[in-house]
Amino acid sequence: MAEEKHHHHLFHHHKDEDKPIDTAVYSETTAYSGDSPAGGYGYGYGADQAKPEVDYKKEEKQHKHHEHLGELGAAAAGAYALHEKHKAEKDPEHAQKHKIEEEIGAAVAVGAGGYAFHEHHEKKEAKQEDEEAHGKKHHHLF
Repeated sequence: MAEEKHHHHLFHHHKDEDKPIDTAVYSETTAYSGDSPAGGYGYGYGADQAKPEVDYKKEEKQHKHHEHLGELGAAAAGAYALHEKHKAEKDPEHAQKHKIEEEIGAAVAVGAGGYAFHEHHEKKEAKQEDEEAHGKKHHHLF
């Protein structure tokens, strides 16, 4: 037993054979995009699986939470940048270091603000998809 070597491979091997056994399962049917619930051509991985129901209210709530986290991050990074600016004025010996950290804080604040803006639009999109899924129609004239 100590002399046997155990190799871990992607495919399973029989002891007597060196040929790998493919463990992937493919669907044998060839359906086209309208015939299959998964879309596509109807073969390959996931051909027999239907799309799960999306909870738009939960998605909207998650985007709202992430939007608030982005806003909080922007406020915290902005406060840090102002703190470093104050330190740069009070500590002229290390002013260059504090100025660099101020710029980093300002850049993080801008990034967090952009993330909050992104999540705000994702939240609006999830709300709109929820309304469309439940039969509410908005007519965009322009």
